[in-house]
Amino acid sequence: MATVRTSVTVPLRFPDGYGTTAEVLTFHGLADGREHLLLALGPWEQSLLGQGSGAGGAGSGAPLVRLHSECMTGDVFGSERCDCGPQLREAVESIAATGGFLLYLRQEGRGIGLYSKLDAYALQDRGLDTYDANLALGHGEDERDYTAAAQMLNTLGATTVRLLSNNPDKANQLVALGINVQQQVRTGVHLTEANSRYLAAKRDRTGHTLELGRAVDHSVQPAAGTVAGLPDMPARVAALVPGLRARAEEAERLRRLPELTVQELQEAGVFRILAPAAVGGYGLGARTYAEVVRVLARGCASTAWTAGHLAEHAWMLARWPRAVQEEVFAGGQVPLAAATSAPVGMARKVPGGYAISGHWSFASGVMHSRWALLAVQLNGARLQALVPVADLELLDAWHTDGLRGTGSNDLHADGLFVPDHRVVEWALLSSPENPGSLIHQDALIHAPMAMLLNLVAPAAALGSAEYAMELFREQLLVPRQKNGIETRQADSTLAQARYARAAGALAAAQLQWQAALSVLPPEGQAAPALAEDQHASFRLSLALSAEASQEAVRLAVGGSGGSVHRLTHPLQRIQRDIGVLLNHPTLGIDAILEQSGRGLLGLGFSTQSF
Repeated sequence: MATVRTSVTVPLRFPDGYGTTAEVLTFHGLADGREHLLLALGPWEQSLLGQGSGAGGAGSGAPLVRLHSECMTGDVFGSERCDCGPQLREAVESIAATGGFLLYLRQEGRGIGLYSKLDAYALQDRGLDTYDANLALGHGEDERDYTAAAQMLNTLGATTVRLLSNNPDKANQLVALGINVQQQVRTGVHLTEANSRYLAAKRDRTGHTLELGRAVDHSVQPAAGTVAGLPDMPARVAALVPGLRARAEEAERLRRLPELTVQELQEAGVFRILAPAAVGGYGLGARTYAEVVRVLARGCASTAWTAGHLAEHAWMLARWPRAVQEEVFAGGQVPLAAATSAPVGMARKVPGGYAISGHWSFASGVMHSRWALLAVQLNGARLQALVPVADLELLDAWHTDGLRGTGSNDLHADGLFVPDHRVVEWALLSSPENPGSLIHQDALIHAPMAMLLNLVAPAAALGSAEYAMELFREQLLVPRQKNGIETRQADSTLAQARYARAAGALAAAQLQWQAALSVLPPEGQAAPALAEDQHASFRLSLALSAEASQEAVRLAVGGSGGSVHRLTHPLQRIQRDIGVLLNHPTLGIDAILEQSGRGLLGLGFSTQSF
């Protein structure tokens, strides 16, 4: 019988700046006599009250628990030969957000000890995988025993848990020891060049739920054509995904992005992706930008939408004349600016500038912006006015069923003065020969304005669908106890068929997405003017990708039971978010089908803005 020995509050701070507070418990009477620790994080007491009440959705029901085996090389020294350090960091934040426990178990090297683990590394350098290296040293493949972990959980009354792990053996051992594993929640895939063989061995030898192909394609390897010395942005934002998932419900409640999310996006350089190097940006291309939005959506669609547009608007500001750029990019900062043209406001010429009036809707990201780019017209000509958000009336109008965290509120002005230098003709800004093209050498500065705008919604839809399929797979594979019998939904032939249909829809979405991106220029190359049939194919592929993404989500939600409609379950949020994305004008399927058909038939577009 284990008992609590001590309990002490410890503030935690990780190298990337994330911090939280843990209640660290030690124990008497653990079966193996080792000095294991339990870190109680977040609203852990409330999570204990919820045992058995949730249906397995993130943030609901039982406490979230991570059994983390000690890894000095990874946890302390940051070794990239394993994924332990990133998993530890991810687990603390995920558990702190929902309430639960991190058990830090003194079982170095899967139970063989530090020196033996390093000996195993030496054998791996000669070609053995991580398991065969252990066997060659006379150890078992995995010598860990989780009896002490079950004792610690029982001592706190945590008899039903949601287990944060990719390792099926942890779940099986806990169940055998009397702990009900309500759900097995997968961790992120923390892939590096140094640990790829290690992770593949875990997947292939011991059934860890790791999708390395996807991680390699979109989360770790640099985008094709990435310029040497520039950051691998898809990999950077992939590290943010666990935190975005943990804060997605908070974003909905706030109806804007949480400040921590904005801070992490800033620190990762997301808003600098498209801005030219001369103003402090990275000057990356449209393909990288699209993939970054896609990866962010695997964490939170509202974050992907907002971050994508804020990064794009910084690029738009780099197309303005030098006087404006010196103002907004002063001191190396990359400005955050909302932009809206719905509906177009009115302008009249006054001495030294313009007086603008209007009520503009859907200003995504305005809650975090210093500037607003507003569409106005004068004598039938469309202009764009750059205005400090502080000079505008901000109207709390963003009450929606999806993308609630984007804070896309309304703006109002009545006769607001805007100086001459902050008003420019839209035709000039959107032209390849815009004022910024005379200042910056970056190839993307000449790209059509609409090219990037049309990427955000389908990228967010695809990333959301990929997240939904992760959740659906977990839902199907989790073992459940009913009347003393362990069952899995995945063992049903109907569930297998539904999953296959959803996987097929997602594959179609991914193929259409790749077809669209193939039209875009490689990183660092100028975007040539697209022929009408190419432009038609580009827009059509994006629209069909988003439609297939929505179908995959529909199938996943339909096969996941009534519990997914709890507001704490991410699947219902994904379904609502993707519904709003498909209603955005850039994905209006009727108009896209009509104009794409005309372009592919050589009839010419009948809508100038297509």
